Amino acid sequence: MTGAASSGAERHFRALESLYASAPVNALFDSHLEITGEGAARITFDVTEKVYHAAGAAHGTIYFKMLDDAGFYAANTFVSDRFLLTTSFNLHFTKPVRIGRVVAEGRWVSGRKRVFVAESRLVDEEGDEIGRGTGTFMRSHIPLSSLPGYLAES
Repeated sequence: MTGAASSGAERHFRALESLYASAPVNALFDSHLEITGEGAARITFDVTEKVYHAAGAAHGTIYFKMLDDAGFYAANTFVSDRFLLTTSFNLHFTKPVRIGRVVAEGRWVSGRKRVFVAESRLVDEEGDEIGRGTGTFMRSHIPLSSLPGYLAES
């Protein structure tokens, strides 16, 4: 990327991070999004007992949220004008997680026009993969600039 293109991309990446932080649902979780580059996102998440199911491990909704968000934001790095929507998501659980730090890593796979595909994986504090997913995301009619949390500084 050239300097101007790079600075524009960096502004978009920081605005996406701001958008994540501003989403009301994220006030319920101790999590943080970092856009690590074009087509790549990382979410750190602290799992506590408040997200457990009855058998004493994190509920599957937590896996879905982290995997979906990581894939979504990885894909949305390519789209600076519209909000993407998840149209499908396949999820595989590989290990239960209890208390601890979990990292969701999202990576864009294909698509640059209307439909995007991204993969994501969850890794626990021990470095073990605990879940994996693939999502399909589509451009919406919602302008990113219309969302109060999307703060693209000029």
